[in-house]
Amino acid sequence: MGKRLVPVRSKEGIYRRGKISMYFLYLLLSIALVISFIADRTKTYRAIKIAFKKFTKILPAFAEMLVLVSIILGLVPDSLIVHYLGKSNMFQGVLMASFFGSITLMPGFIAFPLCGILLKKGITYTVISAFTTTLMMVGFVTFPIEKSYFGGKVTVMRNVLSLFIALIVAVMTGIFFGEILP
Repeated sequence: MGKRLVPVRSKEGIYRRGKISMYFLYLLLSIALVISFIADRTKTYRAIKIAFKKFTKILPAFAEMLVLVSIILGLVPDSLIVHYLGKSNMFQGVLMASFFGSITLMPGFIAFPLCGILLKKGITYTVISAFTTTLMMVGFVTFPIEKSYFGGKVTVMRNVLSLFIALIVAVMTGIFFGEILP
């Protein structure tokens, strides 16, 4: 039997496609804004004003988190990050990323740029997938609040199931990008 061929996906190609996708989204947003402006100027102005106010409220927290993450990434050597989260220790990297993702409370607009930085440092898609999926789905920090609303049993079940699903997503990501099965 012959070897199974897996398409090679270069990081540069993925970045280029991502950039093109963002330009397409910006174009789509601009068109929708023009259509909204034509349909009802006052509602559009009001919506832009509300969005700007919300953005200015989020900006300080965003800047603070960005600075904090940048300082941490600046202090921790790249070789240490790659050693623990890189391709040589995939299993350990997925477990560590899942752990940190589960205990960290970070909004997506901070997490995704951080993942882009980690990707450029050589961290695999599998590890990044484990981190972001657990970050968004597993809530160790929010456990007490969730427990007060849903009860302890439901909260534990939801978090365990979310962790299990996050690990499946990480494995599937690794298979898709050819990091787990060559």
